[in-house]
Amino acid sequence: MSFTDFSKVEAIKSLNEFLADKSYIEGTSATQADVTVYKAFQKEYPQFARWFNHIASFTEEFDTLPAGKVPAGESAAAAEDDDEVDLFGSDDEVDEEAEKVKAERVAQYAAKKAAKGPKPAAKSIVTLDVKPWDDETDLEELLANVKSINFDGLTWGAHQWVSVGFGIKKLTINLVVEDEKVSVSDLQEAVEEDEDHVQSTDVVAMQKL
Repeated sequence: MSFTDFSKVEAIKSLNEFLADKSYIEGTSATQADVTVYKAFQKEYPQFARWFNHIASFTEEFDTLPAGKVPAGESAAAAEDDDEVDLFGSDDEVDEEAEKVKAERVAQYAAKKAAKGPKPAAKSIVTLDVKPWDDETDLEELLANVKSINFDGLTWGAHQWVSVGFGIKKLTINLVVEDEKVSVSDLQEAVEEDEDHVQSTDVVAMQKL
């Protein structure tokens, strides 16, 4: 029986039996015959082909995937042959051994996840400019007031004074924030509350760590 024309194939079972001792449709290497059958199969069973190829990408994770319920109802193959394994059996026909294996795999997955521990918090490094009112502003007090601001998830870093002209120097300071805990805009507002020293603030740079 030739399988170069997929219309001659009765069903997936027939193709499966044909390929039991073969790696290719014809000969010992891939040919257009394989391409023809492959395309015909995808055309005839597009949703199954899409699902099969997608799930195949998880091969290395099979043992650690979480539990899930198999849809109820019998498969066509099982209906034709009672000896076939029923992958779509009802809940009343669930095999206890299979449930035991599933539970063990779920436990293994949970153990591996717990062993890895929580993912590190997402952080960003920010460079902030703090501009004083004039050349008479006490810069040391300005710096002390800025660094006295304490948010959970905020770490102050190095700083420098940068001349902006007319004897005025702005404070450029680095800081690290945990993204979920600290809003940079809220931090700017906190810095700008020091109205005796701070005229304004600007975020010069921001990038993920």
